[in-house]
Amino acid sequence: MSQRELVVLGTASQVPTKHRNHNGYLLRWGAEGVLFDPGEGTQRQMAFAGLAAGDITRIAVTHFHGDHCLGLPGIVQRINLDRVAHPVDVYYPASGEVYFERLCNATAFYRTVELRARPIAGAGALPAPDAPFGIEAVPLSHPVEAFGYRLTEPSGHRMLPERLRARGVRGPDVGRLQREGSLVVDGTTVTLAEVSEPRPGQSFAFVMDTRLCDGVHQLASGVDVLVIEATFLDADAHLADEYGHLTAGQAARVAAEAGAHTLVLTHFSQRYRTLDAHRAEAEKYFTGDLFIAEDLARIPFPPRR
Repeated sequence: MSQRELVVLGTASQVPTKHRNHNGYLLRWGAEGVLFDPGEGTQRQMAFAGLAAGDITRIAVTHFHGDHCLGLPGIVQRINLDRVAHPVDVYYPASGEVYFERLCNATAFYRTVELRARPIAGAGALPAPDAPFGIEAVPLSHPVEAFGYRLTEPSGHRMLPERLRARGVRGPDVGRLQREGSLVVDGTTVTLAEVSEPRPGQSFAFVMDTRLCDGVHQLASGVDVLVIEATFLDADAHLADEYGHLTAGQAARVAAEAGAHTLVLTHFSQRYRTLDAHRAEAEKYFTGDLFIAEDLARIPFPPRR
């Protein structure tokens, strides 16, 4: 599977509303499914979205406020109930270890799946066995310890069929050439550079509850898809700063200054019944592909740059 998309499971902040579930976002990246911040009701939202527990390969929790983690017990028990065949890595702030343990053992259930805890003690690369991307954690600014996540695919090469045919490279030799960098065909050495062109890797950043800080800019820098909270509007910027959040305008300015390709705004306060003003505010600053996230929306990755 080569599909890359973000499946939005919930977009509310603090409390769910009639139209917005608690947070929840599943990033589908080929065979990988990274579930970010499973809030209350995430398991049911996955059913509405046509997603299965087996689609989850990793879980990433930014912090331990309830709207970002109260769905974790149901998700953990569901992957065990469904006897998911692969291990599931779970990333979370190490300072919240006590909450992680409580959530994962909230009730009695039969444990069948290997849940690999990956507590985060500070900024840097995280273990990501067998993943086609690297995962980096970056500290954010919130009343409790919080981290943002950035996934980055290594750059590679795109094979050019017409050049392969011209040099007589076919079948299993194409894979050998990609692995080894060169091979001999009919007495002539063919190099990878001769039959391919550079293929830039793609990147994804997930920025939840935070004030403006260096970490926000670091995560957003040059990213292909930026998912970022926009809890408030600029008119309520004083509330955003007091409670450790961003406004739609701030998030859009960050995206524009960072050169992000696609911007996804989410995590909306219940005080806003409609989100037209969030879109209008963001469009003042960001001219790229802009999505105001809606529950159960599917947002595709942009083409490679």
